[in-house]
Amino acid sequence: MARIAFIGLGVMGAPMARHLAGAGHTLVVYNRTAERAREWVGQHGGTFAATPAAAAGNADAVISCVGADADVEEVTLGANGAFRNMREGALFIDHTTASAQLARKLAEAGVRHGLACLDAPVSGGQAGAENGQLSIMCGGTPEAFGLAEPIMRAYAARIVHVGADGTGQLTKMVNQIAIAGVLQGLAEAVHFTRAAGLDPDKVFEAVSGGAAQSWQMINRWKTMSQGQFEFGFAVDWMRKDLGLTLDEARSNGARLPLTALVDQFYADLQAMGAARHDTSSLVRRLNT
Repeated sequence: MARIAFIGLGVMGAPMARHLAGAGHTLVVYNRTAERAREWVGQHGGTFAATPAAAAGNADAVISCVGADADVEEVTLGANGAFRNMREGALFIDHTTASAQLARKLAEAGVRHGLACLDAPVSGGQAGAENGQLSIMCGGTPEAFGLAEPIMRAYAARIVHVGADGTGQLTKMVNQIAIAGVLQGLAEAVHFTRAAGLDPDKVFEAVSGGAAQSWQMINRWKTMSQGQFEFGFAVDWMRKDLGLTLDEARSNGARLPLTALVDQFYADLQAMGAARHDTSSLVRRLNT
């Protein structure tokens, strides 16, 4: 079993750390809001650390799951960052959805510090984290992936090494492009169902077994039809992810007209006060 420092105990990080503790690993945890880390230790054991550097001191692996690029840089390369105190040969896994540019920067810093680094964003949402059924897309060296995979199996159902440093983050962008398009289509389908006076349950029964079926349809059709939008991944976070994606597309020449359009629809939702609603709330734009 490994000695693991886990940085970031939000709605995704806390259950992931819980699965690691349940698998027998020894955890030291850090969270920007210290009280949350203390509460986690009270419930699941392990040790609380006051800084990322303190958490990382004796760790075989440091895992981060924080908010955005600036947060990742702070907990890794900042004045009290983990990289300052990690031992040579230790593993760093970043589960934050961040830029590919930052992933490459951390990998380069890892080389200077003698660390193995993996950018490993996740998909599956809060439910996937709670149930230990996340999908993880990994960028880094084969050696880093080999060290990380046995650890990540505590909370993942699918783990894929997609390529070199940064490719995990690029693959997460592909994931978000696909989700954005599916959710807008689903929002319009739900809206049309209502406008046509159809029974949403019967429509779902009719179409969910055919070519229109998707994870989003199976899990969000009913809640979208009922105006319920409290299911994890928030509009604010989706806009952050789509912003990273569109920035990357500008640099690599990819044309993403639908993604750009849906990003603006999410901006509309923010203006409507729905920033903390989940991403299926796109249907709200059509119902007003």
